[in-house]
This record gives sequence, C-alpha cells and structure tokens, in this order.
Amino acid sequence: MDLLEVKNVKKSFDELNVLKDISLSVAEGEVVSILGPSGSGKSTFLRCISMLETIDGGSMSYCGKTAVKEENGKPVYVSKRELTDIKHTFGLVFQNFNLFPHYSVLKNITDAPINVLRQSKEEAMKTANELLKKMGLADKGGYYPYQLSGGQQQRVAIARALAMKPKMLFFDEPTSALDPELTAEILKVLRELASEKMTMLIVTHEIDFARSVSNKVIFMDGGVIVEQGRPEDVIDNPSNDRTRAFLKKLEA
Repeated sequence: MDLLEVKNVKKSFDELNVLKDISLSVAEGEVVSILGPSGSGKSTFLRCISMLETIDGGSMSYCGKTAVKEENGKPVYVSKRELTDIKHTFGLVFQNFNLFPHYSVLKNITDAPINVLRQSKEEAMKTANELLKKMGLADKGGYYPYQLSGGQQQRVAIARALAMKPKMLFFDEPTSALDPELTAEILKVLRELASEKMTMLIVTHEIDFARSVSNKVIFMDGGVIVEQGRPEDVIDNPSNDRTRAFLKKLEA
C-alpha cells in the first residue's frame, strides 16, 4: 500500500515556479531519498507534503486518505479536522532540530503526545524513556537542548517525531548542520529505523547513505523530478546528463 501519493504538485512564490509538476509515491516500509542541487525544490516539496506550505496545483493523499484534490484546475484541501487527522500519519524532522529550548528533553518528547494525542502522562513518559534508550540518550531526559551536542539534539528530535507514532517520517537534510562525526550518529539511527521497516522520505546530500539504505532514489532539479529509480541505477548508472553532472560535482 502507498502511504504517500502525490500527483502533479505545483508551487510558486510570486513569479518563481519552484515545483513545476511533481508526482511520486512512497510505499509502506520504503525508504526514499531525494537528491538534488540547492534551489532544486527539494525542501519546498517537503514543506508542501508536510503541509507547512499550501500547494498551487495537484493532489496529495496519505495512508489512503485524500488531503488535497484538484477541482477545475485548483487544489481543494479537505476540512481542518480531517487535515489534523492526516497530519498525525507523518512526523517531520528538520535540519536545525527545532527543539523547544525552554523544555527539558523529556518534555520536548512528551508534550505533544499528552496535549495532542491525549495520552496519560505515565504512557507518554514510558514511550519517551524507551525512545531515549533507543537513541542512546537514556540519561539525558532531564537535560535541556543547549546542554546537548548537535547530534544528540537531532536524536531527540527524531525521538520526538516517533513519540507521535507516525506511519512515516519526513527528514529535511537531517545531517546538514552537523560535522562528520555527528553525521555518522544520525545515519546510524536512520539505518536502524530502515531495518525496522519505518517508512521514510529523506532529503539528503549523503550519497553513500542514500545508496545503501534507500529502496528508491529521486533526483530533482529545476522544480521537476529528472530521474528516479533504484539507487544502483540513479546513483551508480544515471541515464540523465543533469544527474551525472550533479554526482560528478559531489565526487570532485
């Protein structure tokens, strides 16, 4: 079953067409990596499917539920209540962590489950402690974000997303703010999630990671999907000149 289905999505800012016609699907248990140069529309696409931006055209559905359909060439979103339910199907992890600085690590993770999902404090705390253990941060619950390294903060952000029990996770360049050693920490966590069949869509510039973990790789440039397929095809044997040029530049 496809957990995410996006058809003919378009997005402009004033005169700038950032997304020109994007269609893709993500199946349950699949890891999809999105590659592409800066300005190709990757992060805008992620913001659109996370509903942080509204789209100008196309349709989107999540876990079989339609969030936006196209009528007379215009996108029509479902009701606010339906969108709230749909938003619970995914979690989003940003490149800059976006933790609440004045909340402890535990409160960062338990706040939404308690206030949004209406979990009991005991249940939310149990889940949070299990997730911190899984992230190698069992002793950090009482810490505040400023007391943690960037890699630790990003692991807390992943735990916070997982605490909402999403069906899929979206990552926007989860390692771009980190040095190589801390990057390795986060990639290890993502590999573990992939081995547990967590459905993930990852905007990344980590080519080796994308090659080893992804079921599907998408290369975006100029607001369109230039090429998509298995990592061994798109990364190791690209058919498009733009993909080849981009990968060559990364190797230089």
